[in-house]
Amino acid sequence: MKRLALATLCALTLGAVQAEGPAPSYDLVIRNGRVLDGLGNPWINADVAIANGRIAAVGKIAERGRKEIDARGLYVSPGWIDMMDQSGEVLRTEGRAENKLLQGVTSAIAGEGGTPVAAEEIPAYFAQLERQGISLNFGSYYGTAQARVAVMGDGAGEPTPEQLEKMKSLVATAMRGGAVGVATALIYPPDSFQSTRDLIELSKVAASCGGIYASHMRDESANLLSAISESIEIGEQAGIPIEIFHLKGAYQPGWHQLMPQAVAQVDAARQRGVDIAADMYLYEAGGTGLEITVPSWVWEGGFKQGLKKLESRKVRERLKREVAGGSLPGWSNLVHASGGWDRVVLANAYNPKYERFHNRSLAAIGKELGKDPADVAWDIVIEAQPHRAMALFFMMDEKDIETALRTPWVSLGSDASASEKLNATDALGLPHPRSYGNFPRLIAEYVRKRGVLTLPDAIRKLTSWPATRMRQFDRGAIRTGLWADITVFDYDRIQDRATYQNPTATPEGIQYVLVNGQVVVSEGRHTGAKPGVALKNSGCAKDPADART
Repeated sequence: MKRLALATLCALTLGAVQAEGPAPSYDLVIRNGRVLDGLGNPWINADVAIANGRIAAVGKIAERGRKEIDARGLYVSPGWIDMMDQSGEVLRTEGRAENKLLQGVTSAIAGEGGTPVAAEEIPAYFAQLERQGISLNFGSYYGTAQARVAVMGDGAGEPTPEQLEKMKSLVATAMRGGAVGVATALIYPPDSFQSTRDLIELSKVAASCGGIYASHMRDESANLLSAISESIEIGEQAGIPIEIFHLKGAYQPGWHQLMPQAVAQVDAARQRGVDIAADMYLYEAGGTGLEITVPSWVWEGGFKQGLKKLESRKVRERLKREVAGGSLPGWSNLVHASGGWDRVVLANAYNPKYERFHNRSLAAIGKELGKDPADVAWDIVIEAQPHRAMALFFMMDEKDIETALRTPWVSLGSDASASEKLNATDALGLPHPRSYGNFPRLIAEYVRKRGVLTLPDAIRKLTSWPATRMRQFDRGAIRTGLWADITVFDYDRIQDRATYQNPTATPEGIQYVLVNGQVVVSEGRHTGAKPGVALKNSGCAKDPADART
């Protein structure tokens, strides 16, 4: 009893002494970490102090923080940036983005398909995200196809001069509303119906606001080099930086050939002053809607009419010949690029009838059902409506991934959405391991295991380079005065656990994640905090509608 009383007295005395001491100088201090500044420099032993959401001091810090994290034996880096996110819609209803934060991601740039709202609604959209709360920082491109569909629908055809002017006006509105640039997904209709000339004209408007032209190019397989040439032409003619989404050599017959040529092509463009770069994910399989296996001419009258055409036996016979024959003008044949239907895997049919076939190839499904794999694929596309049936296309090779990753101008983008619930498929409905593993995989697989990159350079690709690329000069580095987006990880334990068979397994080794100075992940668990902000373009020095040919 006396011992208990003495312990209580000591505890009270300690509390009194602490209360009488100087007030904490900082909101939070991360102590004893191996600090990687994000700029490619080796780590140093240092403390990092944070106040009012920003990095207040780096070095040996004697003053206390209201909260303190002991990072002894851990690495402290700037927060990681997802350069090709797909969370624009889901963040409106679920802002925690747990599968992103648990990977160390603190900022995400979305918009391959544009914003989930019309151009004039973008300011209200960003305001809604901040009002409701999001756990990471978030920016978005506006889709050139959004403008096109708003003006002339989802069918094929060239816009009239008047229609093109209306599209330019919508791009101007989007840029004034905070879009970081314009984006295209030229492999998919109706994006694929846009001409290079139209894209140049729309990009000129975005360029007048300091925006970027980002593109899922027309072809990432057999015609990869010509697709890069088109992107370069758009950049040069419009005077706009170019970001190639998910750079890949997605063509089995061209493995180990196309990617080195693509890297050389981009290097040559950069040497002559073209501001072009790329991002990528670190997997051999791409993932997208199964409707991509249908040649684009089917969709020229719009998607609904295309579905009706797809029901025709006569149309299907023609389509099968075209799929077997390779790519067509305006259509990239991902079946051929993958090496056949046995390398196209059903991921999500949105139909109980086909659930037992998930994670099996279309060739195997066709054999079991006694049907042509093409008929199986297209039946699934039709029967999934109004949802989008999803598939994995095993088109890439690890050697090409390493080649691209070694280039200094490549960053990382997941091409994945936040999930509504942890350990659930992302909001796109695509069960792909990139949704839960892309960022820790860079360190676990390509730094620690294979030695493709050094740790400082890997961190640079995740932090200062994408921040610089997106003109977010107040983020991406451990420097006094910058926003305190910080990822703390255990190098020995960091591991992506998501696989094609178990794509929603969360990674290990990400200990703490801070967004704007607030702890969002603590000891590997999401805290529920939502301190994220909208990353908006603010470069409109003049009215972008004034950008003319």
